[in-house]
Amino acid sequence: MSETASARYECGVCWHVYDPAEGDEVAQVPPGTPFPALDADWRCPVCDGPKSKYLRLGDDR
Repeated sequence: MSETASARYECGVCWHVYDPAEGDEVAQVPPGTPFPALDADWRCPVCDGPKSKYLRLGDDR
């Protein structure tokens, strides 16, 4: 997986972290799906915030 494909993103509303290694079980997004590849209407599985509220986290884990 490339650096961009493995980048994690955090919801600016509730702080949920989308990790592409885990995907999103609620929306049936399989593991390995990078954040940019999520549908435009994908929403936070915790607070239902829009995809636009997510910010990329730093690369250090």
